[in-house]
Amino acid sequence: MNALTIALITLAAYIAAYMLYARFIGRKVLGLDPRRRTPARAFEDGVDFVPTSPIVLFGHHFASIAGLGPILGPAIAVIWGWLPAVLWILFGSILIGGIHDLSSLFVSLRNRGRSIGDVTRSLVGRRAHILFLVLIFFTLSLCMGTFVRVIATMFSDTFYPESVIPVLALIGLAVMVGLLVYRRGVRLAPATLIALALMFLSIWIGLRNPVTGVSTPFWVYLLIVYAFVASVLPVWLLLQPRDYLNAYQLVIGMVLMYIGLFIARPEISAPAVNHTSTGLPSLFPFLFITIACGAISGFHSLVATGTTSKQLRRETHALPIGYGGMLAEGLLAMIVVLACVSGVSRAEWFEHYASWQSAAGLPAKMDAFVKGAGNFLSSVGIPVRIARSFIVVMAVGFAMTTLDSGTRLLRYNLEELGDGLNIKPLRNRFIAALAAVAGIGYFSLMTVDGRPVGLLLWELFGTTNQILASLGLLTVSLFLYRLGKPIVYTLVPMAGMLIMTVTAMTIRLKTNYAAGHWPLLAVGAVILLLVLWLVIESFIAFARHRGRGALSEEETGEQAV
Repeated sequence: MNALTIALITLAAYIAAYMLYARFIGRKVLGLDPRRRTPARAFEDGVDFVPTSPIVLFGHHFASIAGLGPILGPAIAVIWGWLPAVLWILFGSILIGGIHDLSSLFVSLRNRGRSIGDVTRSLVGRRAHILFLVLIFFTLSLCMGTFVRVIATMFSDTFYPESVIPVLALIGLAVMVGLLVYRRGVRLAPATLIALALMFLSIWIGLRNPVTGVSTPFWVYLLIVYAFVASVLPVWLLLQPRDYLNAYQLVIGMVLMYIGLFIARPEISAPAVNHTSTGLPSLFPFLFITIACGAISGFHSLVATGTTSKQLRRETHALPIGYGGMLAEGLLAMIVVLACVSGVSRAEWFEHYASWQSAAGLPAKMDAFVKGAGNFLSSVGIPVRIARSFIVVMAVGFAMTTLDSGTRLLRYNLEELGDGLNIKPLRNRFIAALAAVAGIGYFSLMTVDGRPVGLLLWELFGTTNQILASLGLLTVSLFLYRLGKPIVYTLVPMAGMLIMTVTAMTIRLKTNYAAGHWPLLAVGAVILLLVLWLVIESFIAFARHRGRGALSEEETGEQAV
């Protein structure tokens, strides 16, 4: 099989899905209304609620949901062979992930920009609301704490010290663009061109001047401080322009990789389905947990309802940003798969994926993608060394975008938790941000038997992330049900995801019990109980609302604001 064939099928399928299925969902099921006043316009405050150009917001949203997820997950999942990964990314993003992102964004727009967790308060009840927020806090703290550790490791001498200068330079460039556009009235296009030119110059400088001799703990503390600052600054000053510029970096990288693929037309070196690697978990359900971002991810609903909904200028922009952003991430995940299965030789592939353990570490996750994608870029005429450095900078830069967006979402989560539990200090954004980075710091700095707690519990993240996606679709289904709108398009994907995630969590619990991994067993059991409790509460809410008719505007907070 030629990799180009898969790329062409993917592009054609995504165009058809957007033009037909997404538009049908947006118009006929959700009823997106361009005349309705969005939360960004109703509650504009210059900090969190900021009406934003759709192209800038697409960049922010895409960069926030992408991160390392659609790179690391697919780079591991091809160990089962290229066919299962390709099919899950293709159909998962179209039928589940795109619907999840678009519909959760819609729910937040119709509920004053509230997060998906906060919406459960009016739909399900106060108890479910608190449970959902606690689950989100654990997931985000674990994820961001581990990302801090991963980024610090990638900055180290052993891995990619050449990425330090361009990644840190982008922070200054983002502030520059924010000030020029929002405070100096400079048009977006020239500000973008200047920043992009300086961004690519910084990559060249970083390649020639790698930052070495800095300890990993120093980077950890610096990243935690950065996360705090990024979470409290006005969104237009750092978060939004940074993600916007990062999105250009990623889109340029993706386009070059696809062009290189079209030029090289490499044959796939990996088997369609692989069962020979030692220690390989069962394909079902673990493929669907390993590839999250790129097919469906609960983190996306946190971004869509946490920051994106507060910046949407017009309700119909939800379609290209919500559904279109998911398809763009699917394209990224697909090129990662193709780079890992056709950008390296057959011998290299079988050596790299000889066992589950060999493909599980950070070097192994990144190595196959960096090599394969670098070879794609070299087909365009870019020297291999520069091509691989660009791929590394792109990957590390997107880990940073996930960190600053995730910390801000964690701050929102704690503010909502403070409101729900009537804890006044948590309603202050600075105190909530301090509590957020404390949670992140715990998972990145605390160790058990010499291993960071975040890395120790990381295997729970994939399952918990997909559980959040299931609960997000369940909340959306309940909201649509109360509005008298069709729910089959969200309820069926929710049921499938819930079955897969609960099955995966149950298998993990049995494995950890047999191995005596008591911390993993305890945390996993608590998460599973929380999930089952939330599901029961939600279905009780379905039964409670049955026969009452559609919600009034006063009941839902859906009124035009």
